[in-house]
Amino acid sequence: MKTIDVIALILVIIGAINWGLIGIFDFNLVDTIFGTMSLISRVIYTLVGISGIWSIKFLFDRT
Repeated sequence: MKTIDVIALILVIIGAINWGLIGIFDFNLVDTIFGTMSLISRVIYTLVGISGIWSIKFLFDRT
């Protein structure tokens, strides 16, 4: 697995955990740590979104 794939996978997992916390406990960990829609929060959300799009390729990877 390439380094970028590992980074993307880690960010997708972080995003999934955050969404799980939001769904179950109505608790947004990213906003709690970095502030509601602060610049850092927005960067994290953007990176998680890009990582999700990048991870689509895992569906079609046959190696």
